[in-house]
Amino acid sequence: MTIHIPKIILVSILVLAFLLPNFGSFAQTASQEEKAVLEKELKELEEKIGQYERDITKTQKEKQTLQNQIYILKNNIKKLDLQIYQSDLMVRDLGFQIKDTGDSIEKTSLEIENLKQKLANILRLIYEEDQKSLIEILLSEPKLSDFFDNLMALETLNSKNQELLENIKGLKLNLEEQKQFLGEEKEDTERMAKIQLLQKQESETVKRDQEYFLKLTEAQYQQYLKEKQETERKAAEIRARIFELIGVPKAPTFGEALDIAKYVERITGVRPAFLLAILQQESAIGKNVGQCYLVDSASGEGVRVNTGQTMFRTMHPTRDVPPFLRITIELGRNPYKTLISCPMSFGWGGAMGPAQFIPSTWMLYKNRLQSILGRPADPWNIQDAFVASGLYLSDYGAKTKTRDGEWRAAMIYFSGSTTNSAFYWYANNVLKIADGFERDIAAIEKSR
Repeated sequence: MTIHIPKIILVSILVLAFLLPNFGSFAQTASQEEKAVLEKELKELEEKIGQYERDITKTQKEKQTLQNQIYILKNNIKKLDLQIYQSDLMVRDLGFQIKDTGDSIEKTSLEIENLKQKLANILRLIYEEDQKSLIEILLSEPKLSDFFDNLMALETLNSKNQELLENIKGLKLNLEEQKQFLGEEKEDTERMAKIQLLQKQESETVKRDQEYFLKLTEAQYQQYLKEKQETERKAAEIRARIFELIGVPKAPTFGEALDIAKYVERITGVRPAFLLAILQQESAIGKNVGQCYLVDSASGEGVRVNTGQTMFRTMHPTRDVPPFLRITIELGRNPYKTLISCPMSFGWGGAMGPAQFIPSTWMLYKNRLQSILGRPADPWNIQDAFVASGLYLSDYGAKTKTRDGEWRAAMIYFSGSTTNSAFYWYANNVLKIADGFERDIAAIEKSR
């Protein structure tokens, strides 16, 4: 018996049978061989960097001679060169991930559009069949059995229609997840660019030190050490040292910054030396990134203050512009004449003040800050920025005052997690800076 079903129904049913999408892993378009070579090179670099660090540590424990000092500086330069190259490789690796995720997003989007078109065709067919009256359908079929076969076919089509809707829904969820991954990968690339900036800055400093020591004799170096030790005992000089901060009209002295950090310690439990190290590192990033003004609140476009250059992605238009406008208006500031950080190669700018908070994160602490300060908090106010940083670091483990707790807090402050080894340099460097500040603070306390 031949079932007299309209051809379009038969075709639709056959198509639907093969519509189940693949929800497997994201497409891997980058060369697996190239990625494997990259990972191998990164592992070898890690081993070489570790060897330099061991050599430096060993030499530091030996007698303080000019030869040993120059050896330490040379190894530091070689280590930093490797770390900068390592950062380059990590940026390339992130580039592969961004391309893979971008290709996957494009593929998923095309699949969604394809299924939506098929769904539209099926819905149109079902609608047309629904418009026919029972008498019209009966008269159009040569046999009564054909009529019932058509009804069953339509019921099957309706069932497949629901299945298709669920598949589209699943693909859309998958697409949103991929877009989130893409955003995170771009933010990781932005963070790596910041780390590279700090590494290059440190490398230049070490090279200048090396040039200085290469000009000295052993006797001159020993005299230098004696003078250095004497200088470190002068607490007044330490207190008078300028503590550089980004986004403030007048930087405090180290002593003034320390007094604020001690006040924050009483509120949050965060060690002053650690808080100061975080703020110094963030200000070093902010200073080198540059300062911008927001120009267009709809697009997030801005302008670099010192050059007038137009800067796209100065502030995220949906995530950060609305809270930024609210923050500045509440404080009586002109949002279009208030300094924020400029964007780097990836991601968005828009970080505010000495602590370099983005507006959406600042809003998470707004009520707590007002409760502590008794007034609306100002991200560009030194004390307010210190308190905000202390609260954030305390929330993520720094109040334990253990090296592990502070390291974890520094990682989260910079990247939002503790798992990405590409950002270990940031946390390690914060602890190194904190060690130096701790010695300065001890010298100040000893003089009292």
